[in-house]
Amino acid sequence: MRTEQEMMSIILSIAKSDDRIRIVTLEGSRTNINIPKDEFQDYDITYFVEDMESFISNDDWINQFGNIIMMQKPEDMELFPAEEKGYSYLMLFDDYNKIDLTLLPLEDLDSYLNDDKLIKVLIDKDVRIKQAIIPTDIDYHIKKPTPGEYDDCCNEFWNVTTYVVKGLCRKEILFAIDHLNQILRHELLRMLSWKVGIETGFTLSVGKNYKFLDKYISKKLWSRLLSTYCMNSYEKVWESLFICHELFREASKEVSEILCFVYPEYDKKVTKYTEDMYNKYMISCSAAYEADKSSANHNLR
Repeated sequence: MRTEQEMMSIILSIAKSDDRIRIVTLEGSRTNINIPKDEFQDYDITYFVEDMESFISNDDWINQFGNIIMMQKPEDMELFPAEEKGYSYLMLFDDYNKIDLTLLPLEDLDSYLNDDKLIKVLIDKDVRIKQAIIPTDIDYHIKKPTPGEYDDCCNEFWNVTTYVVKGLCRKEILFAIDHLNQILRHELLRMLSWKVGIETGFTLSVGKNYKFLDKYISKKLWSRLLSTYCMNSYEKVWESLFICHELFREASKEVSEILCFVYPEYDKKVTKYTEDMYNKYMISCSAAYEADKSSANHNLR
């Protein structure tokens, strides 16, 4: 595997030798002093260029970076269209280094500098960037919620609970799991991050996809959270849902008390709905079991 020094040397030498490339910046975790370095960190690089089309029209120039074993070009995709500006090459090499390279036209420089503070300028051939830029992850710190944001989080969590319940009662497990994982769980993690924010003075980030959350909550809470990811049967999904309710209730009450927010009525009302539907579900399962048992005994005769 090429070292960081070797990778940066290649990235910079390509830029220096190509007059179309005027500015090079580094973004992401490699600029963040709060993130420990490891072999899986991408090299998030932006080239500010003249004549974008001359790069995009022929990919041969990217072979200078190394032997690519996997590449994605979001701007050329139909099923997964790009969400960012510019043109990108997400490249994995045969030594397992990875470069996420974005090309941007020079006219986008000002908006780029205003969009993200976690950047480091590596090359500026024309000294276009006048202000000193010091990488900081402050834009990614947990933000203190407003009363409205807090209520919206609670509303979404408890409202989507009804969809999970509906999926379970209908025996549509994929529907139930999808709503629990994609929506309900996201609001639970958001609320837990606000709890962490309160405890740390809103001075840090828990990372993309809440990946550093375990560093700031108790082992017991972390274990309970992880237990909700086991959903390989209807019984397990019900169990996960009830644990999510417990975790959300505890965290949201703590947040409301400390920030002096009104704790909403969604909990009480939707919890009753959930319990009622669960009881009906169990009765129907028991009836189905008895019917199957009776049918089996009849066939034995």
